Amino acid sequence: MKASTKKTAAVLLTLAMLFAIAACGNTAKNPAENPGTLSASAPENNGKTPEQGNAPEVKDELVIGFNSVPSNYDPLNGFYNGVQILYSALVQTNADMEIVSDLATDYTVNEDALTYTFILRDGAKFSDGTAITAEDVIFSFETAKGNASSLDLSKMESISANGNEITIRLNKPDSTFILTICNVGIVPKASYGEDFALNPISSGPYKLVQYDVDQQFILEANEHYYGAAPGISRVVFVKMADQDTRLMAVQSGQVDVTLTSAVVAANNSVNGYYLLEEETVDNFGIAMPYTERQAEKNEYGYAVGNDFTCDITIRKALAYGLDRQRVCEEALNGYGVPAYSENDGMPWYNPKSEIEFDLAYAQSLLDDAGWVDTDGDGIREKNGVKASTTLLYSAGDDVRQAIAMAVSNQILENLGIEMTVEGVGWQDLPARMYSEPLILAWGSSNPKTSYMLYHSSNAGKEDWYNPENFTNEAVDGYLDAAIGARTLEEAIPYWQKAQWDGETGTSMRGECAYIFILNKTHLYWVREGLDTGTQKIHAHGDAWPLVQNLAQWKWN
Repeated sequence: MKASTKKTAAVLLTLAMLFAIAACGNTAKNPAENPGTLSASAPENNGKTPEQGNAPEVKDELVIGFNSVPSNYDPLNGFYNGVQILYSALVQTNADMEIVSDLATDYTVNEDALTYTFILRDGAKFSDGTAITAEDVIFSFETAKGNASSLDLSKMESISANGNEITIRLNKPDSTFILTICNVGIVPKASYGEDFALNPISSGPYKLVQYDVDQQFILEANEHYYGAAPGISRVVFVKMADQDTRLMAVQSGQVDVTLTSAVVAANNSVNGYYLLEEETVDNFGIAMPYTERQAEKNEYGYAVGNDFTCDITIRKALAYGLDRQRVCEEALNGYGVPAYSENDGMPWYNPKSEIEFDLAYAQSLLDDAGWVDTDGDGIREKNGVKASTTLLYSAGDDVRQAIAMAVSNQILENLGIEMTVEGVGWQDLPARMYSEPLILAWGSSNPKTSYMLYHSSNAGKEDWYNPENFTNEAVDGYLDAAIGARTLEEAIPYWQKAQWDGETGTSMRGECAYIFILNKTHLYWVREGLDTGTQKIHAHGDAWPLVQNLAQWKWN
């Protein structure tokens, strides 16, 4: 048997096992309200072949081939990516990143930017039919803060209620705090306990009705949800970590939606399915060590600085001499767009920070600085030092490897700078990321990411945001002003000036400590007839951003 045939057989066997498990409803732990009665069996084709693209006969169920299955559904302690599906918050953001009502019908922020007041709507209920009260809201916020989770509530000094009026007091202004509030899912105080993570009571449009460890989870519409009923009442998420498995799942008609990759999408089409391409801020770029090589190691015991990349001429030449569209074509088969910042297309993005591919300018920068190829080997040198550095990426990540190779080949060809690509395991990258260029990926719907990436208080920390050790006093001032503004809208001019104020900034037009390359387009196979609604610009990661508006999906 040929290798390809063996692989196909293995994938088909995997699919058969997945759906056999789903059909059996062999649950590890089910919510008490519906133990073991649900099935994730695929819709019948009614005699039609998968190639005919037959949608389910009863268009009220959906099967999604997902890349992972959560083992925790507690929004206050670990379940964050899908929080809007199962839980309501006080407020939410719409597709334009505007703050809109959720459990709160209105809110205000005092002039001192320290006091937030919310009016809790009447009549909202949890999925068990009990009323959502101000006491539940207070409990949810205090519990989330006490858990010291990735929900950063450290600035919340107090939360209190007077009837249906809820007041949150901060100890320091933070214009992005309202976005944190959007991710605090409200849970029932009376039912919150040790088993809540696997037996949650939801406040959002869906409720969890079945969970099978590392295999699948099933949602059904929450009949007690205060808002409009979801367009699809039952959604089955089946784990399919392998892209070949996901492709064969759509080819055989087993799923209605699944993730795919640029390579698979470029080389396949599936009858009865369309390729959904979503705009993102899932950006990839190069963190360039900003300082010269330091004599002392940092507090973690690692080398810091790079005598080659600390030269702004080198960084600018790389930024202007890189044809980003060509990288998109070579690395992602065209499923990407050039990137210029960590927040392209967001309300706080500064379009003035964009640069154009200008090879002549990039070459002149190097020539004028004395970087020339004197020995004809294709690599420039200056004072006997070669224009050469490593370019690291996380080993095993095919996308980052492809981007790194495309950049390396083009930079050598265009500029005579050698960037030797090397894959390094995640566990070994911290020892080298402070002193060598590294491909990193970011993408967030919160402008606070910019603060973490560029404020001097975060330089050189072990959280991956600013390993290049970038610092700039003017940028710090803008970032501080942005955080300290009263509202998201009032902060926008400061976020934009931090990127480029006409003289300096974090962007490639400014200090260029981070060379942005591209925003990866998120790709999905979607069965014809399924409408996935109006999507927000996707953040980093392919899976969860797609389903954040799941309640809006419908079969046409």
